[in-house]
Amino acid sequence: MEVNRRFQQAEFAAWIGIIVNILLTLVKGVIGLQSHSKALIADAVHSASDIVGSLAAYVGLRAAKQPPDEEHPYGHGKAESIAAIIVAILLFLVGLQIGKSSLSSFFNPVEAPGGLAIYAVVISIVVKEALFRYKYRLGKKLNSEALIVNAFEHRSDVYSSLAALVGIGASLLGKYFQIDWLVYGDPVAGLVVSLMVVWLAWKLGSEAIYNTLDHVLDEEETVEWRNIISTVPEVKRIDELYARKYGYYVIIDLKIAVDPNMTVADGQRVGKKVKKLLLEHPSVHNVFMHINPFYAAEDRTTKDH
Repeated sequence: MEVNRRFQQAEFAAWIGIIVNILLTLVKGVIGLQSHSKALIADAVHSASDIVGSLAAYVGLRAAKQPPDEEHPYGHGKAESIAAIIVAILLFLVGLQIGKSSLSSFFNPVEAPGGLAIYAVVISIVVKEALFRYKYRLGKKLNSEALIVNAFEHRSDVYSSLAALVGIGASLLGKYFQIDWLVYGDPVAGLVVSLMVVWLAWKLGSEAIYNTLDHVLDEEETVEWRNIISTVPEVKRIDELYARKYGYYVIIDLKIAVDPNMTVADGQRVGKKVKKLLLEHPSVHNVFMHINPFYAAEDRTTKDH
C-alpha cells in the first residue's frame, strides 16, 4: 500500500475517534452528573482519556510518516510506538483516578442514579464497539501499533460501560425494591472499571515498550525473508539476518556469503539484487547489507567476518 495512502487512512481513523469521544464524553458526563451516577461519571472520564489517546495516536502517526534524515537514518516509525506508550500511561492514570473516586463513595451516603443513565451507557457500548472493530481492522491492515492500541482503548471503554450498566442496573433495582446494599452497585461498578482500565494500560504499555527497545524478530518470523534470499543462486549462505520493527515497517541488517573469487563489483551486484527483492516486500523499509566471502563451515570462524 502506498505510504501516503496508509497515513491518510490512519489519520482519518484517529480524527473519527477524537470527534466521537468528545460527543460521548459530553453525553455521559452531563447525564452522569444529572443522574448522580458514579459509574457513568467514571465512564465519561474514561472516554475523555480516549480523546487524549486518539490525539496522541494522531501526533504519532504524523511524526512516523516523516522520511529518513541524517539524524534518523532508520526513519521515524518508532513515533507510533512512543504514541502507544503515551496512550497507555494516560489510561493507567485515568484508571487510578476512577478507582479513587469510586472508593471514596463507600465512605459517604450513596444515592441511586436516575434511569436516564441506562440509555447513555447502552449508546456508549454500541458506538465504542463499532469504533473498536473499525480501528482494530484498519490497524491490522496498516500494521499500525498506535491505531491498534487506540482501538483497544475503545474496547476497554466497552467493558467499562458494561460494568457501569450492571452497576447502575443493580442500584436502580436496589432503589425500587428498597434493598440498601444493592444501591452500592454503582460505585462497585466504578471500581471494577478502574481495575479493568489499569490492567489494560499495563498490558498495552508493556507491549509498546518492548517494541520500542529495538528487539529483533524471532527466526520463525523471518522465514519469509530468508526464503526470498535463497532464490538468489549466487548467495551461498546467510551469515546473519536481524529484522527490527520500527513502528509499521521493518529494517533488516543482513550478512550474506558469496563466492570468494567474485570481484567486488560482482559481489555488489548480488547484494543489490538481494536488497531489491527484499524491498519488494510491503513491510520492509530498508536493508543494510554486508557481503562476506564464502568458506567451508570449518573455516568460517577464522575467515568470515
